[in-house]
Amino acid sequence: MSRFTVEETNLMCIYNVGSRTDLLSELSAMQKHLQSDETELHDLTKSVIDKLTAMDDAEFDSISVELIPDFEEQED
Repeated sequence: MSRFTVEETNLMCIYNVGSRTDLLSELSAMQKHLQSDETELHDLTKSVIDKLTAMDDAEFDSISVELIPDFEEQED
């Protein structure tokens, strides 16, 4: 998932609800609630939205498994 930075990936993990369209919707809704001093988060969110908009659903589906933590692997 080299297209996204670690920070972008973390943001997507927080707001991912299963599909690219829904993630875009969640990020857009969150962005509307940001305060004027939250410029770093605003810029990060805009970057993720731009990158998600540029990809199609099939490409998102291929990376979406990386957005869901595998708790079974962590239990060892």
